[in-house]
Amino acid sequence: QVQLVESGGGLVQAGGPLRPSCAAPGLTFSDYAMGWFRQAPGKEREFVVAITWTGTRANYAESVKGRFTVSRDNFRNSVFLPMNSLKPEDTAVYFCAADRGAWHASAAASSYEAWGQGTQVTVSS
Repeated sequence: QVQLVESGGGLVQAGGPLRPSCAAPGLTFSDYAMGWFRQAPGKEREFVVAITWTGTRANYAESVKGRFTVSRDNFRNSVFLPMNSLKPEDTAVYFCAADRGAWHASAAASSYEAWGQGTQVTVSS
């Protein structure tokens, strides 16, 4: 069973950074594209960013372009999401997800076969 474990969320003031990451122990990591989604209270889960297995192509939601930067390390089975210039509207639980279509960078949650439990990001104004 695929296990994804997020960490690195927390509480930060508006304008500050956070560095969430996601580990995938036991996964043949290079077989998967990876995505990040988020869900705020009372809202639908929304796409944040996705990255292909090579790490050479990423697809960002417009709301995070220029502020978030996704990367991955296939030797460490990990994907990283440094977030800068955070805004209160970025407050949400952030989930990483794995897509067996390794060349995809899909924005559709239905493309992903496995999900982590999420890490809370709270941005105060």
